[in-house]
Amino acid sequence: MICPFCAHQESKVVDKREGVGGKITRRRRECLKCARRFTTFERAETLDLLVIKKDGKREVFDRVKLRSGIIKACEKRPISAQEVEKILDEIEADLRKKNVNEVSSKKIGELVIRRLKKIDEIAYIRFASVYRQFADLSDFEKELAMLSKRFKSK
Repeated sequence: MICPFCAHQESKVVDKREGVGGKITRRRRECLKCARRFTTFERAETLDLLVIKKDGKREVFDRVKLRSGIIKACEKRPISAQEVEKILDEIEADLRKKNVNEVSSKKIGELVIRRLKKIDEIAYIRFASVYRQFADLSDFEKELAMLSKRFKSK
């Protein structure tokens, strides 16, 4: 494994732990040149999942791109990196369980929205406003009214 600090090609594993349901292995490594430590994650390679975009184009499912969108929605909110990773893991697992090669971006967006709605309403509104392309204030007001009804019924 190449050291991210000095680019040396040799490191040793200092600690190894199983991650989410045994599907991910987390390794703490130490560079043999600069002695700095870093973490790597290993997961089984799976078949590519294609995402069908709104315009009909297809692209390979990109976990990093999805993480970026979720993190933007969660900015300055009390949502930990572990919670974001959990959301990503759950969504990816849901998609792979369906045993299909293609999924619409709409379906992925709905899965994110459903999870964000449960953990943080502000992050949910932020994500929904971009995903559902809110055009004006009335779109926000409608969504807030629905949230408000849900909150009152609890």
